[in-house]
Amino acid sequence: MAEEFVDVVKLLWDSWEESGLLWDKKSGVKFDPAKLHPIRFKGKVYSVEGHLSIPRPPQGHPVIVQAGSSESGKELAARTAEVIFTIQASMQSSQRFYQDVKNRMRKYGRSPDQLLVMPGLNTILGETAAEAQDLEDRLNELNDTDAMIANIYERFGIDLSGYPLDAPLPSFEHAKSVDTADGKGHHQVVLDIAQGQNLTIRQLINRLSGASGHMNFTGTPLQLADLIESWITNHACDGFNLMCSLLPDGLELFVDKVVPELQNRGLFRTAYEGTTLRENLGLEKPANVFADKNKVRT
Repeated sequence: MAEEFVDVVKLLWDSWEESGLLWDKKSGVKFDPAKLHPIRFKGKVYSVEGHLSIPRPPQGHPVIVQAGSSESGKELAARTAEVIFTIQASMQSSQRFYQDVKNRMRKYGRSPDQLLVMPGLNTILGETAAEAQDLEDRLNELNDTDAMIANIYERFGIDLSGYPLDAPLPSFEHAKSVDTADGKGHHQVVLDIAQGQNLTIRQLINRLSGASGHMNFTGTPLQLADLIESWITNHACDGFNLMCSLLPDGLELFVDKVVPELQNRGLFRTAYEGTTLRENLGLEKPANVFADKNKVRT
């Protein structure tokens, strides 16, 4: 369904050639009929005829972002997406994911630079490491532990209510599985964290409530810049989807202190590359499939 949906909207976005709308007041001609291409799509799920009721977007196509790390999610991203938002708990796991999803693109006639891998990064920043840790501790005190324990039971079938919060986690070996693609990647990441990092129950609750399983960073702006540089230069990602535990202070500190450091290292722009999200992400504007008369219309 998702693949067909993307196919349909791409055709609709291309149904008007960009020079098709004339709005010539003198002649009274609004558009060039030769540059209007009603689609006739018939798939397993969707059947669509007609053209879009608005002109082709300035970006050609809006940037297509896929979220999810399941097998079907990675395959969908390799075929259709330009950005993939993913949960990665470590640089090593992200490196494996990065290579995996980029290698899948060849069979769809796409190059690796047409898809940007951008894991979630939750940040708690302070002028000093001690200040950042104190902020994290204060935020964790606000967690509703009973609600989180109930959520873990509902999601994984593991009842933690009878254990002390600072006791080691019981085995998640027999946690229930997720039968659908929806949430499967996130489910597995949380299982990996629970099984592989020797956390206490309280630590797992804090990890999930603060970042929902995404990588959680607590420290100084300089330390965060080091982490970002390490991930990018070691091919673990192309960038990050920034998440801040505290707003607006956390975002302002990132902009004021982390961004200049990344600029000094040549890792962040000093001026916008264009006027659209696509341009600023370094993604090419897609050609209109109907503008090339040699291409077969679907």
